[in-house]
Amino acid sequence: MNDDILTRIAETLEARKQADPAASYVARLYQKGLDAILKKIAEEAAETIMAAKDGVREKVIYETADLWFHSLVLLARQGIHPDEVLNELARREGLSGLAEKAARKESV
Repeated sequence: MNDDILTRIAETLEARKQADPAASYVARLYQKGLDAILKKIAEEAAETIMAAKDGVREKVIYETADLWFHSLVLLARQGIHPDEVLNELARREGLSGLAEKAARKESV
């Protein structure tokens, strides 16, 4: 069930690009533009942080789901499929975080 949820959400988000903004929250976000999507991600990130500070597990899960969802909206807006992010995570798996950060600095 959870193994293809990102693909299903990505497909829905693509379909919402053609939806009526009066009938679809996501279509309305797309219509408002990138800044509105980014603002929503910042808001959800702050809510996730506050939930974590409150220490209520269910709130952390709920707010993280909102943060991830809005991040997926951003990816769709930018023409990036979630698989591309998953591939990047897979590439990093097993790498030392310190080594990965050092490699990024060397390539800049």
